[in-house]
Amino acid sequence: MAKTKITVNNNGSLRVEGDDFEIVDKDGNTYGLGGRTLVSICRCGLSKNKPFCDGSHKGHFEHNAEAFDLPPKK
Repeated sequence: MAKTKITVNNNGSLRVEGDDFEIVDKDGNTYGLGGRTLVSICRCGLSKNKPFCDGSHKGHFEHNAEAFDLPPKK
């Protein structure tokens, strides 16, 4: 099975892709993804389809996504 990959997009969503992943709410209820192997998660808070991205961020959200290493766990 392929690993799930999460891509942090510049000025936009988190792209989640893979053959087998689930997204759950705070109570552990699973969102029905309709067999999708790729979804985008909103980071800007403007989507009317939260937690999923609907493109509302365009022109309203800026973040230059560049990978970095987190400090060691304490």
